[in-house]
Amino acid sequence: MSKDAVDTAQAAAHPQAAGTIPADAGDAGYSKDLKARHVNMIAIGGAIGTGLFLGAGGRLRDAGPALAIAYLVCGVFAFFVVRALGELVLYRPSSGSFVSYAREFLGEKGAYVAGWMYFLNWSTTGIADITAIALYTHYWSMFTSIPQWVLALIALAVVLAVNLISVKIFGEMEFWFAIIKVATLVGFMLIGIFLLATQHDVGGQTPGVSVITDNGGVFPHGVMPVVLVMQGVIFAYAALELVGVAAGETAEPEKVVPRAVNSIMWRVALFYVGSVVLLALLLPGSLYSGDESPFVTVLSKIGVPAAGDVMNLVVLTAAMSSLNSGLYSTGRILRSMAMAGSAPKFTSVMSRSQVPYGGILLTCGICVLGVGLNYLVPSKAFEIVLNVASLGIISTWVIIMVCHLVFVRRARAGLVARPHFRLPGSPVTEIATIVFLLACLGMMWNDHEVGRKTLLLIPVLAVMLVAGWFGVRRRVARNADQELGSLTK
Repeated sequence: MSKDAVDTAQAAAHPQAAGTIPADAGDAGYSKDLKARHVNMIAIGGAIGTGLFLGAGGRLRDAGPALAIAYLVCGVFAFFVVRALGELVLYRPSSGSFVSYAREFLGEKGAYVAGWMYFLNWSTTGIADITAIALYTHYWSMFTSIPQWVLALIALAVVLAVNLISVKIFGEMEFWFAIIKVATLVGFMLIGIFLLATQHDVGGQTPGVSVITDNGGVFPHGVMPVVLVMQGVIFAYAALELVGVAAGETAEPEKVVPRAVNSIMWRVALFYVGSVVLLALLLPGSLYSGDESPFVTVLSKIGVPAAGDVMNLVVLTAAMSSLNSGLYSTGRILRSMAMAGSAPKFTSVMSRSQVPYGGILLTCGICVLGVGLNYLVPSKAFEIVLNVASLGIISTWVIIMVCHLVFVRRARAGLVARPHFRLPGSPVTEIATIVFLLACLGMMWNDHEVGRKTLLLIPVLAVMLVAGWFGVRRRVARNADQELGSLTK
């Protein structure tokens, strides 16, 4: 039986309930131990990661100061996605997040695609994270003799243990990871502002607007490099949607979520755009490198001792934070899917501490394959999985916007009620965001080395999803029939 049929039968059985908010069986059993400070810092942590600390160097070299524009544009669309998700959360908080909303507004097939593409995103991102952790750890001489795959395995074991204990421990870990990242950025920005105000020499350059005007201006290599860099910039904002998942385990989502979502915009403007503008004012883009954090480049030019060690510790923290978030979110998403029958049954299992450890262990199992990848091709592991992960995050964000479009349409028909916290400009905002995200996906075709090969994986993934659906559709229909039976008794 299809989801639409279930909805129709429910409405027929309960005429007064057609406008009520449906429940998700996957939401039962969770604690509400995440506090406002945890959710706020999860929002910050999702907005600040290795995409800024490490990736901005190579992008500054390729795009120049206009990179700030790219971060701003992508940040606006990322904010639209999180704002749309925030509205859905206030309509119905769910640990299943957008998978639960896809089930309600797009049917079981939509939830199936949303869930498994998100799993693809975080399982491959997890591989990238443990690879990055191993690479960052090798920076210190005391660890260089330890094989990269061993360090990756140790990192995975530590973060797995944290996730299995309780959601409160996860929240505390993310809170302090975010504190470290924010403190580092604020510290650098204060140093950068001081260098600008005092006109202090930076590697033979006098900081200021002249650094930009004397080196090709805002677009030193033209507009096209700025356009092409958008795909990488979008991935830098991946994990913002964690706010929606975390809302299912906080006691007052109606108070916490709007505050966390609204603060994302100014954080993007301050931390991403502000940092890139400062970097562009301090040194020409040609002096930055994709192999080194741009913050280390600047600090080393002014002779700050141990700048590399400090920043390496920060990017290590950012990678640990990302891995931590990936295990947390996929555990909740897979449980929501398992309760509907579209994921293995063992991923629905909860521990005594109310942690869905089945889904967490499945994601961890995929990450163990990443340990093998680190053993076989240590020099290419990071780049391979990062591009595959981008397919997952873009598809997830598109599905969130499609869900919101259907939600608004139903609200206008009087079937559901929109909360006071809303995405402005619907449906134009959703359509523009979807077009932008698909355009970013298309830009990958210009990357002949990895991007084009990644896009060629889409038909393979489509075949796997179709085959998987035929494997689970009977179980999904059976679960829907059982749910209908319980509702109509």
